[in-house]
Amino acid sequence: SSGINAEWPLRPGGCFCLSEPGNGSDAGAASTTAQGGEGGSYTLNGSKAWITNGYEAEAAIVFATTDKALKHKGISAFVVPKPHAGISLGKKEDKLGIKGSSTCVINFDNCLVNEDNLLGVPGQGFKIAMQTLDAGRIGVAGQALGIAQASLECAIAYSQQRHAFNKPIAKLQTIQNKLSDMECRIWSARHLNWHAARLKDEGHHFTKEAAMAKLQASEAATFCAHQAIQILGGMGYVSDMPAERHYRDARITEIYEGTSEIQKLVIAGNLLKEMCS
Repeated sequence: SSGINAEWPLRPGGCFCLSEPGNGSDAGAASTTAQGGEGGSYTLNGSKAWITNGYEAEAAIVFATTDKALKHKGISAFVVPKPHAGISLGKKEDKLGIKGSSTCVINFDNCLVNEDNLLGVPGQGFKIAMQTLDAGRIGVAGQALGIAQASLECAIAYSQQRHAFNKPIAKLQTIQNKLSDMECRIWSARHLNWHAARLKDEGHHFTKEAAMAKLQASEAATFCAHQAIQILGGMGYVSDMPAERHYRDARITEIYEGTSEIQKLVIAGNLLKEMCS
């Protein structure tokens, strides 16, 4: 709205408040509520879980139910500044990886916002969330590809320095097989992601392609990080080398912005629509 544009023209960071303690993949089952009041105001109540950048964000996009009878079509989106009366943050989660950003629960207790805080129109929240996830999956695929590429480069560097059987282990066929598998998976996922990004830039429908890119890139990241540790052996298991960090960071790419299982549902659903139309 014009109110949002006027109040926060250059906010440097935000967070996306969709998941809840009682739902993750089922985004349409939002239990956080936004009750309408006088003068077009809304009162938010509920909790959002697994919120990336919850502590650092200066604003939050919050998805809350404004009409339970309409189910997912009764979800609306709000832009809420932080800090704000009625908002409290849970503890920073001690995560396996991606330790450079905070992850926490955000609680809303009679959090009063104005009509100007509404993003779009009432009931448009679920659509906004799905569109945001489509674009976000291209970003997560890029993140996963970065982890995969770093894992490959770490493995190559080590395999050229480490000697066994009187030669660098990079000369061993088993190591070469691993490196070639890593390279093939990275480039397959990279081209999928470039394709999805091109479709988005050109204004075409890209839901299926973004899900494909995210699925392939995240699985490539986990695969490459695993293979890097295998190539490094014991050195891959200690923090002296970056391989163990890549392994920890890769795992989240198969979970957030939609799990791999959800990506397959998105891909199949769109594929069936295309083939049956």
